[in-house]
Amino acid sequence: MTIRQFVSEAYPPRSRKGAWQDILAEFGLNSDATDVGLERFVAAAVRGEREGMLLARLTAGEQVLSPLGRRPGLPITLLTLDDGVELQSGNQTLFVEQGGLIILPPSGNWQIQLGKTARLIALSIADSLFLAHKAGLQTLKAPRHYAPGGLATILLRTVETAAAEMDSLSAVEWRSLEGAVADLFLAVVLQAETSDSATSPGSAALFHRVTLGIERHLHEPELTALRIARLEGISERYLQKLFVQNGESVSHYIRERRLQRARGALVAPGEIRLPIADVAYSCGFGDAANFNRLFKERFGLPPGAFRSRHIEQMAANTNAEQRGWPLKALAGRRLPSRAVNAEDVSSETDGSAEIDSASTHHVLPATAATVHWGYLSRALAPVLEIRSGDTVEIQTLTQHASDAPDLMIRGDVAAEEVFYWTAQRKAVDRRGAGPIDASIYGRGAGEGFGVHICTGPIYVKDAEPGDVIEVRIDEITPRLSGSSDYEGRAFGSSVAAWWGYHYNEFIQEPKGRENITIYEIFADEDDGYAEAIYSYRWQPQTDPFGVVHRTYDYPGVPVDPASVEVRSTVLAGVRIPLRPHFGVIAVAPREAELVDSVPPSYFGGNLDNWRLGKGSAVYLPVSVPGALLSIGDPHAAQGDGELGGTAIECSMTGTVTVVLHKKGGRFADLSYPLLETQTEWILIGFSHPNYLAEFGSKGQGEVYAKSSLDLAMKDAFRKARRFLMESKGLAEDEAIALMSAAVDFGVTQVVDGNWAVHAIIRKSLFQT
Repeated sequence: MTIRQFVSEAYPPRSRKGAWQDILAEFGLNSDATDVGLERFVAAAVRGEREGMLLARLTAGEQVLSPLGRRPGLPITLLTLDDGVELQSGNQTLFVEQGGLIILPPSGNWQIQLGKTARLIALSIADSLFLAHKAGLQTLKAPRHYAPGGLATILLRTVETAAAEMDSLSAVEWRSLEGAVADLFLAVVLQAETSDSATSPGSAALFHRVTLGIERHLHEPELTALRIARLEGISERYLQKLFVQNGESVSHYIRERRLQRARGALVAPGEIRLPIADVAYSCGFGDAANFNRLFKERFGLPPGAFRSRHIEQMAANTNAEQRGWPLKALAGRRLPSRAVNAEDVSSETDGSAEIDSASTHHVLPATAATVHWGYLSRALAPVLEIRSGDTVEIQTLTQHASDAPDLMIRGDVAAEEVFYWTAQRKAVDRRGAGPIDASIYGRGAGEGFGVHICTGPIYVKDAEPGDVIEVRIDEITPRLSGSSDYEGRAFGSSVAAWWGYHYNEFIQEPKGRENITIYEIFADEDDGYAEAIYSYRWQPQTDPFGVVHRTYDYPGVPVDPASVEVRSTVLAGVRIPLRPHFGVIAVAPREAELVDSVPPSYFGGNLDNWRLGKGSAVYLPVSVPGALLSIGDPHAAQGDGELGGTAIECSMTGTVTVVLHKKGGRFADLSYPLLETQTEWILIGFSHPNYLAEFGSKGQGEVYAKSSLDLAMKDAFRKARRFLMESKGLAEDEAIALMSAAVDFGVTQVVDGNWAVHAIIRKSLFQT
């Protein structure tokens, strides 16, 4: 079962509304959004079918949702995630708080007002999943709002987790989930019906009340039909009849609920070390041997083997390391201070590209005061202000210089300053978007959730949200070693790391190894190349603060030469052609948080496409006043895919020209990074085009877990289709025909958290 995706920026503006309405219609919803209203990022990921359960993650801008009216069936369920929404029903208005649950009839006089950015989960369950229970739902004639608490919280958390994990669930798991969600949904609605009609409950509401009573007493071994009947104040005969009406017997229902509770307890994080017998007793089984027999009959494995298999699967599917934010640790980040506000920016333009007639050349060195390490943020104070048309000579340092400090740091005053780290002080303390106190893994300030040394940010005068900046690469050259022993020579490093695509595919021992290769860069010849001079395997390193790094898990850790075994003969006779480029060219994301520098997105960032070298340009949509441009992650050479985890990382100095394109001009609708060379247009598709908006506060962890080449390929196709239709005036069928015959799609990278596929459109295809 595949995930169906909608991303507004992948469609030409005139087609967005229809595609968005098609998604909403599957849930019986209608939107008043216009094509103009869908300019901002709108997205959906949908799984399921109308005959079963439909589940969707929705990200949307300001609009009103109402019932479509043409869809028969049972209620629509919406969960609010990052912000509240306004519910209007008849003459009443209700604000539904963040984390609230709304169950809505498929028709009627109600509306949902969304704010500027809303993240919702939509759920629709077919009649067939309720079987005999659905009669209890027919009384729902008006919207119901459930604040978090009790069963509503259980349903909320279940559906939220299901929406987060729906990409990874097998078809069998999805079918099991459908039944579980339907039962919870029914319980929540019937609980409300019971409280509304407590004096004369119907049979459906009574049945629900009885099942809740069973859940409360399930741990009691002596729980029988007679005891349940007495607890509820009804006869045992009536109780048995009530269960028969719902296709069950009392004894079978109790046994099934006990087995299901035991199944969950066996693998629950807090109980996974609990003895099997204790699990059995806690779920109401009086005999451990009988429990083992019943469990094996129901689930195919004895409880001990079931738990062992779960533990093995967890070990197989969990990396020893976490490069991005763990989902449990998304709070407590400290922002740097902000120095620029919107009032500092003016805009008096005619909508065309604005180049100041008195353009200026600037020099921006890399120092501890002009770099930020491992993160992007709109709260960063700019280190340089420029105008459209200005050129900047910008120095960048590779975060991998410490792999061979004698070659790439020693004698280089700027590198020595940036990498300075003793037991008393670290010159650039924060390295990554994690907590400053390293309270998650204890790696160091920032936790290494982001690794790139970026020079900047640069404030572009008059740049406003909705504009586009063009960054032209005029020149890019390797930074020479500052050591007198290596005068006039340049070096780089490549790490086959634990985050590489290859890491779980080793065939030789030892498996789980990381290898560093050091290269000399020969850039002065007609055909520049890199040549490996030695390599070594990573060994645990103790940083100056006393933290042991068993893997390559934190940037800039000094490598003790005595701790590694150097192999001096490596890639003998191999010369790697140079492809110098900046891996990271980014404007600040509009999200007001520290953003991990590793996953690329709409703001550019860690694009890692070697075509972005001398003579090329990248166009980036501006999200914050001044754009706040940062450049870093310099590469000497890289292949498509960047399979092992890095390119040949080499400090570089570049000269760039920055041109501001005002909103409404040539790039009026650009919402993603667009690359241009002398002969090609290059569009980059991501697994998640805007993971920060799609996943909200959990985005910097979710994106690492949910990237795939399939999703990236779909995004590349959609962006190429949009580009050909909008920029070249092709009909959709023409665009698709051309893409299949003449557009080259390739894997950009599979190691940056948000995987990427690029589409190369040759300019020579078009006569004009």
